[in-house]
Amino acid sequence: MITFGGSGRAVHSRVAATGLRFSFYAALCVVLMFADQRGHWLDYARYALSAAAYPIQLAVDSPSAAWHWLRENFATRETLQADNARLRAANRELELRTLRVEALETENAALRGLEAALPDVAERWLAAEVLEVEVSTLRQRVIINKGATDGVFKSQTVLASGGLVGQVMRTGPWSSEVILITDPEHAVPVQVLRSGLRTIAVGQGNTGVLALPYLPVNSDIRVDDLLVTSGLGGVFPAGYPVARVLDVGRDPGQPLAQVHAQPLAAIDRDRELMLIWIRPGHPAAPLPGEEAAR
Repeated sequence: MITFGGSGRAVHSRVAATGLRFSFYAALCVVLMFADQRGHWLDYARYALSAAAYPIQLAVDSPSAAWHWLRENFATRETLQADNARLRAANRELELRTLRVEALETENAALRGLEAALPDVAERWLAAEVLEVEVSTLRQRVIINKGATDGVFKSQTVLASGGLVGQVMRTGPWSSEVILITDPEHAVPVQVLRSGLRTIAVGQGNTGVLALPYLPVNSDIRVDDLLVTSGLGGVFPAGYPVARVLDVGRDPGQPLAQVHAQPLAAIDRDRELMLIWIRPGHPAAPLPGEEAAR
């Protein structure tokens, strides 16, 4: 009985203690709710607890966050590298296009000048680029990048924006050799535009000088006279500018005048030339059946 009595008192004591704690906590909750209702103290408590719990949350979330950060970093880096590669490629393409546009503008400006210089006798024309230049006292030749596959033929007239350059001497499949009017072996029939006087202009092996060795001392020719092709010789069309007279020497003791002229084309500087096809039957076309001037 003593045992049972002691056990009953112990149980009663525990129940009483539990009830007391419940009452205390209930009262505390009421007080806290009242205080929170009046002063919002719990918000401050929550704020403090959140601050205290943040390091723990960070520590717990760090491995996942670190992995996510690394994955995003590598993905972003790959994206940036791909974007940079694409932008570099686009930039190179734009540079090439820019370069190409600049080259085409230059070429078109040059071709417009060439086309403006064409006489009516030209049925069509073809631009050609100079690949190689050989200018010496013995030979005045250039190689161009047009040949038989482009329809180029022997003795075809070659022009530049300034004036007559020469004629095709040899053709290959994709290139041709042009003999310049300043070559010592070349001669071109010319006419003084002012007076209509006809003569022959002969190359001297100098890109800046032509000689007119067959004019009588009393010929009607003056300094600064313009020389144009006469259309004789069966090669060059008539009326195309060739040179301008530099000097005229007359020695009463000599039967011929000493006349020199300067070619109008930049023989040693022109990089783009023009091949022309003569319009058949045109009044300015070279007279057929005559020997080509050389």
